[in-house]
This record gives sequence, structure tokens and C-alpha cells, in this order.
Amino acid sequence: MLSKLKSPYWPLHLMLLPGLILVLVYSYGPMLGIVIAFQKFMPAKGVFDSKWAGLDNFRYVLELPDSSRVLWNTVIIAFLKIVIGFIVPIIVALLLNEVRKEVFKRSIQTLVYLPHFLSWIILGGILIDVLSPSSGILNQLLGWFGISPIYFLGDNSWFKPVLVITDVWKEFGFNTIVYLAALTSINPALYEAAIVDGAGRWKQTWHITMPGMLPIIVLTLTLSMGSVLNAGFDQVFNLYSPQVYESGDILDTFVYRIGLVDAQYGVATAVGLFKSIVSFVFISVSYYLAYRLANYRIF
Repeated sequence: MLSKLKSPYWPLHLMLLPGLILVLVYSYGPMLGIVIAFQKFMPAKGVFDSKWAGLDNFRYVLELPDSSRVLWNTVIIAFLKIVIGFIVPIIVALLLNEVRKEVFKRSIQTLVYLPHFLSWIILGGILIDVLSPSSGILNQLLGWFGISPIYFLGDNSWFKPVLVITDVWKEFGFNTIVYLAALTSINPALYEAAIVDGAGRWKQTWHITMPGMLPIIVLTLTLSMGSVLNAGFDQVFNLYSPQVYESGDILDTFVYRIGLVDAQYGVATAVGLFKSIVSFVFISVSYYLAYRLANYRIF
């Protein structure tokens, strides 16, 4: 026991302590509030004195006429963001990897990475101005070609594509940098051997570059599966309006209106708990499939 206490790794363990405390306080501590999902919660009475409701909150949500529409909107928007946001960074990383001018390459990396640091509050204001049907730059350009103005943020047929495209534009730069970092770990001797064997750029990419990126690709895809019901509250909340509730209302905005606006805290917590359980199941299945199909391990 004394030899374990004198272990040289104890300082490293102590360095983890502040982060562990933060996780316990801010991530696991609030999980005690899950009990509100099974109560007719009244803020004045608190958790201990509020009336027990069992599964009534879940039944109430399922019986709402908008619940199925909100769920489908969430799944469709999140799925499109995951798929397109997964493919675009890989393509951009492969294209940038072929650039030989280092200055040009670094400049492109900076430009595509910059939107990641901007909040949706800022980008929301910019997009509202750019996509405005009366004075927006995009509609002015369309007018030059004789196309009538399009109300991108007020038309249900356009709102979903706008959400997906703008989210991919904002975030693809981050994953592009991650994939470019993975490309630097590939042994250059493999490319030299492929050239000697007569392999062209396409075969080099397919047989050397893509397998070298595979661990990072599996990791990002696995982690993204946990967001299958996370369609992006910040983005939708800053861009949507009652005109596009039909196509843009998602679980997070639904919870916001029920919980904070209508003060139905038990119902809002029930929806949030349902979302968390589904996300947990998806990410667990994705980890299992990554282990079975790609031999990927968490540690």
C-alpha cells in the first residue's frame, strides 16, 4: 500500500481532479433532475413536494398533434447534417492535401476554419441580412438572372436546406483540419512505393490515403451518431419563426417553448429524457459496430 502511495503517477491523477469535479458537478449532478419528468412539477413546491405523475408526461407528449412532426423534423435535419457534414470535410481535406503551394493551402485552411469560431447569434444576424427577400445579397444576385425573390427563412420548402447548408458551411472546416492532421501521419514512403509500382493519384488516394484516414473517419462518424436527435438548437432558434414551424421546429425548440414559455417543466423534461435515451442507444450501437466492423476501440 505504501509503495502505491509513492507512485510517480499520483501527480498526474491529481491533475485530473479539477476536470473530474467539473464533470460531476455540471454533467452528472443535474441528472438528478430527471425525476421531474415523472412529476407534475411545480417550482413553488420543488422536487420533493411536487405531485407524482408517473408516465403521464410522456403520454401527454405522444398525444400532442405536433409531436410526430417535430420528431421527424429533428431526425431529418440531424441526419442530413451528419451525412453531408461527414462527406464534405473528407473531400476538402483530400483536395487540400494535393495543394503544393503552402501559402495557398494555409490560407484556405484559415478561411474554412474561421466560421467555426463564430456563434450562431452572429451568424444568424448575418444570414438574415444575406437571405432577406427584399434587400438580401443572394436575392439581388438572383434578380439579375430574372429569378423572383425567395423567402429562404420563411418558406417551408427552403428552410431545411438552408439549415443543413449553413451548418455544414460553419462546421466543415474543423473536421477538415482534423483529417489533414491525420494525413500527416501517413508514411511518405508508401506513396513513393506506389509511384514505383505505377499507381496514379487516384489509386494512391484510394489505397493509401483513405486507409490512413480510416481511424479518424470511424471516430468522427461514431461520435456524430450520438447527435442523431441534436439538430442544433442555437442555429434553429436564431433563424426560425412561426412561419416555418412546420419544417423547422425540432425537439430542442419544442422543449424550449413547452418548458420555458409555457412553464410545463415536467413535460419538457420528459421530452429531454426521451432524446437522451435515444442518443445513448445510437452512440452505443455505433461504438459496437465500429468495434466489430473497423476494430475501433474507445481506449
